[in-house]
Amino acid sequence: MTLLQLIKSDYKKHLKYGGNFFGIVFFTQGFWASFNYRISHFIYKKAKWKIFRFPLLFWVLINQKIIEILTGISIPSSVTIGHSFYIGHFGGIIINANVIIGNNCNISQGVTIGVSGIGEKRGVPILGNDIYIGANAVVAGKIVLGDNILVSACSLVKDSFPGFSVLSGVPAVVISQKGSNGYI
Repeated sequence: MTLLQLIKSDYKKHLKYGGNFFGIVFFTQGFWASFNYRISHFIYKKAKWKIFRFPLLFWVLINQKIIEILTGISIPSSVTIGHSFYIGHFGGIIINANVIIGNNCNISQGVTIGVSGIGEKRGVPILGNDIYIGANAVVAGKIVLGDNILVSACSLVKDSFPGFSVLSGVPAVVISQKGSNGYI
C-alpha cells in the first residue's frame, strides 16, 4: 500500500469508531501518533541518499519526541505496522522499535509491546492481523501471536499463541476460542 492509502485506512478506522473529520484530525491523539508514524516510517524506509537521510531521520526523531510528549504514545519509525491501525485512547503506549504488527489491529491505552527475555529467548513480539489489545496489557518477548486474538486488559502475554484466542491473566492463558470478533 502507498503512504496515502495507509493514512487513509487509519483515518477510516478512526471514523468507524465515531467522530468526524474535524474531531479526528484535530483532537484524536491516537490518529496524530499513527499519522506521524506513517510519515516517519515512509522516510525511514525510502530515504536512501545519505545527504538527505540524516537530516530527514533527525527531523523524524524530533517529530516522534514531540508526538510522545503530546500524546504519551511512542511508535518508532522502524516499527512495521499494517493497514487500518487504531489507537483508541490517549497515553501510555510504548512500542519497541523492532515490533511487527499486522493489519487491522486495535491498541488501547497503557499498552506496552516490547523486548524481553534472556539469551536466545530475548526478542520482540510479532503480532498477526485483527488483534485487539486491551488497556494496560503487556505483550513482551520473542513471541508470535496469530491472527484474530484478543488480549484482555491488564494481561501479561509472554508466550506465543495460535489465532482465534482470547488471552487473559498474568501470565496470559487462553480463556476462549472466540478471538477478537466483535472488538475490531
